[in-house]
Amino acid sequence: MEDTAGNPIKRALWLDDLDLRLRPYLPPSLAAHARLANFERGRLVYVVDAPVWRAKLRLAAPEMLDAARSVGLKAAELVVKTTIPQPAAAPVRQAKPLSAATQKALQAALDSLRGPDGSKGRGDAN
Repeated sequence: MEDTAGNPIKRALWLDDLDLRLRPYLPPSLAAHARLANFERGRLVYVVDAPVWRAKLRLAAPEMLDAARSVGLKAAELVVKTTIPQPAAAPVRQAKPLSAATQKALQAALDSLRGPDGSKGRGDAN
């Protein structure tokens, strides 16, 4: 672990590998909702996607700390944080083509705003 402290890429890869090694120790229903976020100064930090998973992971803390120790970490504490769910991106709406009747009505409205000589009508500075 000492060699990963100064290089963020190596640290991220090390944390990802550690997450994969500890994942089998998570309760099966919880594994899809929890991810190891950090390990520093004896603290395992997990991120979950809802408060219910936070409670379940806190209940599994003794087993997770034992699992961390079994892979060589000096784990003394489990911290669980809950993320805020990201809203789904709104689908891009395609503009519907105007019907012929609508186009004709819009053109008539535009023509009514023009003066008889083709100028813009009221408020026209020309």
